[in-house]
Amino acid sequence: MAQPVSSKPEYANWVAPRLVYGPAALAVLLGGLAAFALWFLLPALLCLACASYFAYAQWVLSEGGGDVQRKIQALVLQQLHWKGTGATLDIGCGNGSLAIAIAKAYPLAHVTGIDSWGRSWEYSQAACDRNASIEGVTKQVSFQKASAARLPFPEGAFDVVVSNLVFHEVRDVADKKLLLKEALRVLKKGGIFVLQDLFLWRRVYGDIPDLLSAIRSWGVASAEFFPTNGAPFIPRALKLPFMVGTIGIIHGRK
Repeated sequence: MAQPVSSKPEYANWVAPRLVYGPAALAVLLGGLAAFALWFLLPALLCLACASYFAYAQWVLSEGGGDVQRKIQALVLQQLHWKGTGATLDIGCGNGSLAIAIAKAYPLAHVTGIDSWGRSWEYSQAACDRNASIEGVTKQVSFQKASAARLPFPEGAFDVVVSNLVFHEVRDVADKKLLLKEALRVLKKGGIFVLQDLFLWRRVYGDIPDLLSAIRSWGVASAEFFPTNGAPFIPRALKLPFMVGTIGIIHGRK
């Protein structure tokens, strides 16, 4: 007998289950070993603390725990000042959440979402297609497998390029600024870009003024930085560097 198909889109949580269950399993294992050697107790407690933190983060990001994940994504849409016609590229689309949100907000637009859909995440092209069908935007969106480091599109192919918390995760390129340059390559002259990532993480991106200067040197008409890590809906516990404590948006026009 066929299983019923969920009528609710599934966009997955940014905190993967392995980040909760992995440390929790280690905590149980080490806790059991502590019965034989007390020095196992400290690492067991550390693993338990790690599991507890990620379980909390997962809950806060979820729809039932504050919907912080969707609210952070909405910050990209808030900076997208656009008439709403033309072609849009969403780099690192995951399960299609941002691409679908743009399609719903701009009925005359067509959105292409790309992702590598690696095994580290609970994302897939099938999930994107299913979510687009549930949301009623299948004619406006399309998805394909690709790397942010080598976008399979000609120069100037899109009117808008967006991305949300993706570039720091791309392992193909060590210098993340090159990913920004590749994203802007496929944006047509006069097109709009809104890119959110861990831009305040100096070890990855350096100083913001230098980053903006580099972007402008690529023939971009305007590029501005807007810090989003201070958004009031983000709990203090999530404002750690490895979570969303260094997020910000770089937006402008080519």
